[in-house]
Amino acid sequence: MGGLGWALNSMKPSIPKGTRDFGPVEMAKRNYIFNTIRSVYELYGFQQIETPAMETLQTLMGKYGEEGDKLLFKILNSGDYLNKIDDQELTERNTLRLAAKLCEKGLRYDLTVPFARYVVMHREELQLPFKRYQMQPVWRADRPQKGRYREFYQFDGDVVGSDSLLNEVELMQIEDEVFSRLGVRVQIKINNRKILTGIAEVIGAADKIVDITVAIDKLDKIGIDNVNQELREDGLSEEQIQKLQPIIMLEGTNEEKLNTIAEVLKDSETGLKGVEETRFIISHLSSLNSQLQVDLTLARGLSYYTGAIFEVKALDTPMGSISGGGRYDNLTGIFGMPGLSGVGISFGVDRIYDVLNALDLYPKDSLQTSKVLFINFGEKETAYCLPILSAVRKAGIRAELFPDAAKMKKQMSYANAKQIPFVVLAGDSEMAAGKVTLKNMETGEQMLLSADELIASLKG
Repeated sequence: MGGLGWALNSMKPSIPKGTRDFGPVEMAKRNYIFNTIRSVYELYGFQQIETPAMETLQTLMGKYGEEGDKLLFKILNSGDYLNKIDDQELTERNTLRLAAKLCEKGLRYDLTVPFARYVVMHREELQLPFKRYQMQPVWRADRPQKGRYREFYQFDGDVVGSDSLLNEVELMQIEDEVFSRLGVRVQIKINNRKILTGIAEVIGAADKIVDITVAIDKLDKIGIDNVNQELREDGLSEEQIQKLQPIIMLEGTNEEKLNTIAEVLKDSETGLKGVEETRFIISHLSSLNSQLQVDLTLARGLSYYTGAIFEVKALDTPMGSISGGGRYDNLTGIFGMPGLSGVGISFGVDRIYDVLNALDLYPKDSLQTSKVLFINFGEKETAYCLPILSAVRKAGIRAELFPDAAKMKKQMSYANAKQIPFVVLAGDSEMAAGKVTLKNMETGEQMLLSADELIASLKG
């Protein structure tokens, strides 16, 4: 038996590293987040699309930089995938070349590139501007660590085919509405790629923009002298560092910050355009003024964004960015259709889930399973309860009947374990009176009710 026991143990199933199972409670919490975001998108006229889990490698490769290409999960061709490979190629073991021949498909890495492909393929039937939202898992062959998974959900919203900055304004309103519905206090940071380009232009260091933003970002932690020292080490001259001082020490209201930036960038057409765009967005979001903050250190996705850049952070728990996005001028250019501008945001569902857990913000009813359990006393009682159970469900109340006539204690523990707040009991005396007993599991209080009274009580 020892050998067989070992064999059975060794077959215990597992899941791949960096992936997760979600049980009923986790799914109830996740669905609460998904449904909240979905309903806000739809309030603003966005429509849902889905794209396949796998795309051709031709679609995916070269869109995420060298690092991204390495993190793509590739799928082996079906059938005899070695039939096009000769022995010499096998012995050479050139992984990249072999992968190119063995795999024609890969799992999607984000939702943006599949969206760009979708727009190009369906251009004729789309009404522009096209407002879409998409909520699906993506996969990255990253090293799993806390908060970073190989399979995770993205929830994107994009408007493509319009240059209007009113789209940016609406996306900020969507961010605000979602987080106020979820009860999370947030700060929305805003920057503009054109401002960053202007700064680099004015000080004559176009290739140093990433170094500059990384250094400025450390101001709070290391102080102005160390920031300047870091800029020297990055190869900036004293004159360039001097020009940067008002930008590094940027303070005051959003309006004051923009005035300072405009003064520094007075000789850069691009930079001033960025200031003007930021002013427009902020002036149309006066109701969010306390949450909106102009932040020049915000430089996410620099290779990607061409205008406004946003990032949302939770104020009451240290979680990093929980949402972000920006304007890109040439989304579909990668597929040979130039000139379609777009702007989008993405909600980090997994991080939002952690924030709501940390702050205990899930409403009780979002986690409830059934509201009422009918206790099973046997065949006769069940036959009496079934029509009442049907009426309760017809009234939109989540209800279940325990399937077996088990001991009362077992059925009550089932209700407790599933946190079902009410149970219905119907024995001989209830059936004789044409009623049922409703028991409140929290208070222990019991009431004798007709079917209609039961429904009214459960609804109330």
